[in-house]
Amino acid sequence: MRKIFTAALLAVLTGPSFAYAAGPKLEGTYSDWTTYSRAQGGDKICYVLSKPTSKSPKSVNHGDIYFMVSNWRSGAAKEQPSFLAGYPLKKNRSPEARVGSSKYVMYVSENEAFIESNANERALVAKMKAGASMNVKAVSARGTDVTYQFSLKGITAALKKARSACS
Repeated sequence: MRKIFTAALLAVLTGPSFAYAAGPKLEGTYSDWTTYSRAQGGDKICYVLSKPTSKSPKSVNHGDIYFMVSNWRSGAAKEQPSFLAGYPLKKNRSPEARVGSSKYVMYVSENEAFIESNANERALVAKMKAGASMNVKAVSARGTDVTYQFSLKGITAALKKARSACS
């Protein structure tokens, strides 16, 4: 259920119907992270997202790239990190998120990547709050190795706002 939401959310954020859809509500911008909320059925989803500060290799079209952390008022997700690529990811090559010396292996679902266990989700988010930058390495379905760097400046304030907006 959670990974379906991320794909639907990205379609609303970037798709041509954005101007006509009941889109997400901007809750605030905190340095390099932005907080949004959105009603989904009888639930409310609050999330933070950021775009990478650098992309490698520079010679390829990366499309829209985001890293996001989601909260559902119902508790279906609590600070769930995910990586969204602008292209399909290679299924048998697990993306990795790295903050400092800590590495978190993710699993692929089309153009998204998630952390498998709740404990590792919490650990990654804690490292994000304490860190300055995060690198995400992945492989496209075409076999291209890619690396993205995300600034973590503002993540703690953005997550605090997301929690309060969904309480």
